[in-house]
Amino acid sequence: MNPPAFDLFCRVVDNFGDAGVCWRLAAQLAAGGHAVRLWIDERAALARLVPAIDAAASDQTVEGVRVLPWAHAAAALPPRDGVVIEAFACTPPAPYLAAMPGRGCLWINLEYLSAEDWVRGCHGLPSPQANGVPKHFFFPGFVPGTGGLLREPGLVARREAAQSIPRRQRLRELTGRDFGALADEARVVLLFCYPHAPLAGLQRALAADPRPTLLLAPGAVPAGLTGEGALQVHAIPFTPQRRFDELLWCCDLNLVRGEDSLVRALWAGVPLLWHIYPQTGDAHLDKLEAWLALAALPPPAAEAVRAWNGPDASALAQALAQALEAPACDAWRRRSRQWSDALSEAPDLAANLLAFCMRHRQSVKIESY
Repeated sequence: MNPPAFDLFCRVVDNFGDAGVCWRLAAQLAAGGHAVRLWIDERAALARLVPAIDAAASDQTVEGVRVLPWAHAAAALPPRDGVVIEAFACTPPAPYLAAMPGRGCLWINLEYLSAEDWVRGCHGLPSPQANGVPKHFFFPGFVPGTGGLLREPGLVARREAAQSIPRRQRLRELTGRDFGALADEARVVLLFCYPHAPLAGLQRALAADPRPTLLLAPGAVPAGLTGEGALQVHAIPFTPQRRFDELLWCCDLNLVRGEDSLVRALWAGVPLLWHIYPQTGDAHLDKLEAWLALAALPPPAAEAVRAWNGPDASALAQALAQALEAPACDAWRRRSRQWSDALSEAPDLAANLLAFCMRHRQSVKIESY
């Protein structure tokens, strides 16, 4: 069987998260020898992550991925015997869907990442659609029976090689600033969160900690967050996607938000606080608890994650202070590396996706006899 071609559809909802996930998947599939078209509605958001992309170009190929405007898909034909992926239920244009029957396409809805138990029961299931082509649900996840996590070949080896270089040098290359001996002596923290984070509690805990902290905020320092006591706060340039991993690898604690950044922080193998995307009715808190159950963090670290996702700055200050105390922090660091190593031994999302596509093509071939 010839390698299937892929059409991947992306609507940008959460700034960079949707575009980030789609680009990583598209680039990995293209690197594996597949023809990939990425149909996206906000090329400007993608260009921030991938500077080689021209936000004004209507048709361009970057890293083997053909990047096209969403609206142009209405006049396009789906790839024959290929794979159509809609990211996060974005639904391709109606004329495109009408052209799918008879072309042998596998239609996949790449769902949001979740650690909830029900995901395994729904992963891979087909759903009848009006055009007669079933749509299959593909759930990224942390455990066997799900789609796995995005991870490029050789990522862990690149991390190990990077971390053998003095941190002061790496930060200078990434940020254009020389933080001096502080880069090697201080606790380095990356801050990437939603605006409603309890930043006053973060500032209070880090300012009072015996160990100096160098906090780096890509783009700009959030309003109200300032350096004091043991805490220094610095804005650094916005980091393109390819170098974001390197920035995470420089840090002792990564505060990340959304889905794409969470996965990248997991591969860093150091403590993290996840700021989960808020949902109506606090549905996101159930997802957070499901993730915490799998993460199996030491109790002080788990409480810090919960407090980071709550409204109470005092609760965060207290929980984070406890999590950063020597015995608790050491345990947090060990567990973070342990889980990262365990996750990296599992098949990655692209490999699982290709295996799913192959099984589907084989089953269709058998049914046609």
